Amino acid sequence: MSTKFRATTLALAVSVALGTAPSYAAEKADSVKEEKVERIAVVGSRGAPRSVNDSPVPIDIIGGDELAKGGNTDMLELLKGSVPSLNVHSNPISDAASLVKPANLRGLSSDSTLILVNGKRRHRASVIALLGGGINDGAQGPDISVIPSSALKQVEVLRDGAAAQYGSDAIAGVMNFVLKDDSDGGSLTVRAGSYYEGDGDTLEVSGNIGMELTKDGFINASFQYKNSDATSRSVQRTDAAAFDAVGVEGIENPAQVWGSPKVEDDYTIFINSGLDLGDNKEAYMFGNFSERDVRGGFYYRNPHTRGGVYSNGDTDEDGDPNLLIADLDGIGVGGSCSPVNITTDNVLTQDDYINNVVNDANCFSFNEMLPGGFIPNFGGNIVDTSLTMGTRGELDNGVMYDVSGSVGMNESSYVIYDTLNASLGPVTGRDFSPGKHRQLEKTFNLDFNKELELDAIDYLMVAAGYEWHAESFEVTAGDVDSYIAGPYTDQGFGIGSNGFPGFKPESAGVFSRQNFAFYVDVEAQITEDLLIGTALRYEDYSSFGDDTNYKVTAQYNVTEDFSLRGSISTGFRAPTVGQANYSNVQTSLDGGVLSDSALLPATNPVAQQLGATELTPEESESYTLGAVWNIGDVFITLDYYNIQVEDRISQSDKYNLTEDDKAALTLAGVANVDSIQQVSFFTNDFDTTTQGIDLIANYSTELLEGDSVFSFAYNYNETKVDSYSEVTGDFKVSRLENDLPNHRATLTWSQSYDDFSFFVRGNYYGEYQGVHVDYDATIGDGDAALLFDAEASYFINDSFTVAVGAQNIFDEQATKINRQDGGDNSAWGGVYYETSPFGFNGGYYYVKATYNF
Repeated sequence: MSTKFRATTLALAVSVALGTAPSYAAEKADSVKEEKVERIAVVGSRGAPRSVNDSPVPIDIIGGDELAKGGNTDMLELLKGSVPSLNVHSNPISDAASLVKPANLRGLSSDSTLILVNGKRRHRASVIALLGGGINDGAQGPDISVIPSSALKQVEVLRDGAAAQYGSDAIAGVMNFVLKDDSDGGSLTVRAGSYYEGDGDTLEVSGNIGMELTKDGFINASFQYKNSDATSRSVQRTDAAAFDAVGVEGIENPAQVWGSPKVEDDYTIFINSGLDLGDNKEAYMFGNFSERDVRGGFYYRNPHTRGGVYSNGDTDEDGDPNLLIADLDGIGVGGSCSPVNITTDNVLTQDDYINNVVNDANCFSFNEMLPGGFIPNFGGNIVDTSLTMGTRGELDNGVMYDVSGSVGMNESSYVIYDTLNASLGPVTGRDFSPGKHRQLEKTFNLDFNKELELDAIDYLMVAAGYEWHAESFEVTAGDVDSYIAGPYTDQGFGIGSNGFPGFKPESAGVFSRQNFAFYVDVEAQITEDLLIGTALRYEDYSSFGDDTNYKVTAQYNVTEDFSLRGSISTGFRAPTVGQANYSNVQTSLDGGVLSDSALLPATNPVAQQLGATELTPEESESYTLGAVWNIGDVFITLDYYNIQVEDRISQSDKYNLTEDDKAALTLAGVANVDSIQQVSFFTNDFDTTTQGIDLIANYSTELLEGDSVFSFAYNYNETKVDSYSEVTGDFKVSRLENDLPNHRATLTWSQSYDDFSFFVRGNYYGEYQGVHVDYDATIGDGDAALLFDAEASYFINDSFTVAVGAQNIFDEQATKINRQDGGDNSAWGGVYYETSPFGFNGGYYYVKATYNF
């Protein structure tokens, strides 16, 4: 059973600041008051939960009702509208990151923010982001998208480093997703929406129900099921248009799709339960099971130039590409199959192609099978599950305890469609299963705290605890045809499923580590006006050793209505097991040309030959300084933050392999090295300083004969790379510093009446660096933009509510791609820069109906 914490009327008003107050209408005043009472943060303190204005560190509290108002069905997109310092990118072609979108709090990578559910550490996803470059390149954060808004009482966002309290990953801050704990009532919601362009149709059904677990407990169950169609914001590629103009068959329009992937059968179930055991003790259990199928586009394979499939990568003296021809008898190119240079716009019409390939049964070219090229589609099945069990209560001596155990698993089973294994020749299949990644984590926590009475001070809380954590990253080999070197390998044909070669058996395995930690956390209310807190945490890892971090916080009430607050802390982020051991071959752009690149562990001899060293933790130092004002009905917080991170982990720049490198790779046991043009690795190579300002203001009043809440939130964020080497490279530095807008703001007006409510939100995004296809020649200036969201709800009766709404209601478009020379850039078929902070799909409208019981 959850404890209801009471607070003053002022604290209640404060707790709905930061743009988090939903507009109510149908509820009675006392039920509204109770909702506000529960909006008090647990995260950030090991003692009693605090309201926002009593916290010495900045915290956003976002109510479950506000999340339910958003038109988007993705949790990350919902949070982005409420927390300006949170950025979410929807990269249209981003390898496995299409399956799990990364998010950035205060401009740091997605795995620099610790995710909690009911105060317990959430396991990370099995997906490592490899394409898209910049901030999230190589990141492996948790999959937040599986958490449905229907399951949430509130979300607490601690915008402050907290590694000394919670351990690794809390450099940027902490997000705590608090599940509903009602023992009765419930709701059922049906929502349907579509983009103004007429695509991306989404249908979602979600619900929640609270039930008694005997008379002393509760079970609260939530579910969400949805399907989302793909979107396309594309123009025809110039090369594909040229082929179509000369009559090449099989050209799709567009040949390459830039848009959101298709998501099918996306369902999730969350259960939260508790049982009062009597004598100030309770047991609790919560967990989830989630699954979805995702499918998105990849790069178009040009039927004249794609190396390893259509071309051997060489050109003649006139610069014309050489057609790659398979000698079916295995004699090899230059044997019975005469070479062909592609000298026209359509090789299919060339006499030498007809004579040497079409009319020679012993010779084969993939132009015969796929004359218009092909477009692989990448996707997979994502399964996510977790279970936490524990008990907490009070001992006879007044010590509060909490003992819990958790297990969480995320598995990605990859699929690549409409491609081929060129080395198999004409017998190749078109669909492949390249393998699986599985992330498994187990955690045990033992926490104690006690409030001590001392005559000299008003309040003293002492907390201490122990945490044991084990994680493993498992790689499962793909089906044989996805990685095999077929009979035409020696003739220059590419190995494995083109676009995402399968994991080989020698790359498969389970990689694991363990760590344990001890912490002490003390909070002292020295006087009625001065609060000081300190925390110290020691952590020991089986892989790289130990680490100790501290945090000091303080808040001073200058007057009843004005207080100052601040913190100083150190932190760290341990390299994930996946980052330390992951290897694969990926297709990416190098100088505008598709090439295959091998990602190797930092311990690989070739990676070390190029400058790689074994991964070590990122280390951080941060401090904040802020103020809190209560001016009548206006509540304001202003916080400055500065986060210095050393030895940040990311994927290195890509190195072209020399013959000596290939020989060393062969000696290291890497097969078929001749098909690999480049190598990269994860590395600790650069240091950054991130600083910024968060300004939050909230005002509640009566307006237009109804209840009104105005909420303003502004974030300024700037990241500078202090040092780096050629391993990182200038292009990635530019992405780290400039891809995200420095300025971000939201202004929300919520209005409620007895049977009607609405809200309007303005979203401002500052200028940003426009990048397309992760290629430095596409860099441009992304324009600032102001977008508006709105929703109107009508309460038919106490049970039924209908609503209509829109995101980006005026269909504000992202900045269009332009090359540096000012010309239109349709070489890859994109229309908008991938780095647009508000996406590229345009306006979205929706309708929904809710039944409350």
